[in-house]
Amino acid sequence: MRVLVLGGTVFCSRAIAAAARRRGHDVVCAARGASGAPPDGAALVTIDRNVPGSLEPLRGERFDAVVDVATMSLGWVRDALDVLAPTSGHWTFVSSINAYSDTTTRGGTASAPLLEPLLESPAVDSPDTDPNAYGAIKLASEDAVRATTGDRALVVRGGLMCGPGDVMDRFGYWADRFARGGRVVVPDVPGHPAQIVDVRDLAEWIMRCAEAGTGGTFDGTAPATTLAKVLDEVAGAVGAPDLEVVGLPAETLAEAGVGVWAGPRSLPLWLPESHWGIADRDVTATLAAGFTARSVADTARAALEWEKTLGLDRDRRAGLTPEEEASLLASA
Repeated sequence: MRVLVLGGTVFCSRAIAAAARRRGHDVVCAARGASGAPPDGAALVTIDRNVPGSLEPLRGERFDAVVDVATMSLGWVRDALDVLAPTSGHWTFVSSINAYSDTTTRGGTASAPLLEPLLESPAVDSPDTDPNAYGAIKLASEDAVRATTGDRALVVRGGLMCGPGDVMDRFGYWADRFARGGRVVVPDVPGHPAQIVDVRDLAEWIMRCAEAGTGGTFDGTAPATTLAKVLDEVAGAVGAPDLEVVGLPAETLAEAGVGVWAGPRSLPLWLPESHWGIADRDVTATLAAGFTARSVADTARAALEWEKTLGLDRDRRAGLTPEEEASLLASA
């Protein structure tokens, strides 16, 4: 197949381009090229989707499959559909689990209630303007894809992606921290849900769907588990010999100002009950469509190798600093 990846140089889109190359396809990546190179063997067409008309050089080109991971711009999606859809086959749009309106109820499926699509806002055509609009803009983009490509469309509502290429630190923090060893603070929250997806598994599945012409809407994530099990598997895979996991109650952590999920002074992947619905999706349909997930341990080993390339002592977007963790341990 001839495959066009809109992007192809960073994290998810690069993993998709790499999966397509591994599967023997002719791959074209359309990106600025400022964030890195495409995978070996993939061609790069230099475009900037913020510039009107930048996709015009591709008009009339024929692709058997197109994959768009546009993060937060309905304008980008509309432009791509206008230029490429008339001469393309299968169309994948990578959306987000943030599209759902109910973040509390566990076991939701792709038919669960959704946010209202956002069609008019400064954020619609200016990526990253308003993070709170993310899910609603993704939904508007989904609708545009379905309206234009019909049953050729595969919409993948991606979950928490991790593995090689991830720079958000939510999963990588734990791989790095356990590998450094010593006493490590974790939330003592038995039964709290967690749900992740290795970006390599997601990419392989997307390409298999493109090859098979699979259409429809699916949650793109692995089966749910618990945060405790995820952390146990990470520790077992990459933990240093002197690793000592110290569980602190949620109340103690909250009183100390430790946040959840992501961001500074946080314990990543830990979610309040009000958001358990985004970490406990029912992915029966996704599995039936051929998705397979590797072990958390395998993801942890790959994540640690990626962390090493970034620098283990760098400032992080999520987690505790050594000083913050030491203070918590001293008062425990």
